[in-house]
Amino acid sequence: MAVEVKIGVQHAPREIVIESEQTAEEVERAVADALSGKAQLLSLEDDHGRKVLVPADRLAYVEIGEQSARKVGFSAL
Repeated sequence: MAVEVKIGVQHAPREIVIESEQTAEEVERAVADALSGKAQLLSLEDDHGRKVLVPADRLAYVEIGEQSARKVGFSAL
């Protein structure tokens, strides 16, 4: 199960979009900790094991998508 996370960063023209194996609740907890001052960075891990770090004071918004199973297969055109 993966969740899509979109992060808006102040003074940045594009948002950051990652697929994470973390649950929506874990992502929400990390965002809440960053915004409350418990952490100075929002730290998330994508589905390839890479860490994404965003300074908490630069967060504009975080959109957490629904958890979904990986889509595998082919499509006919």
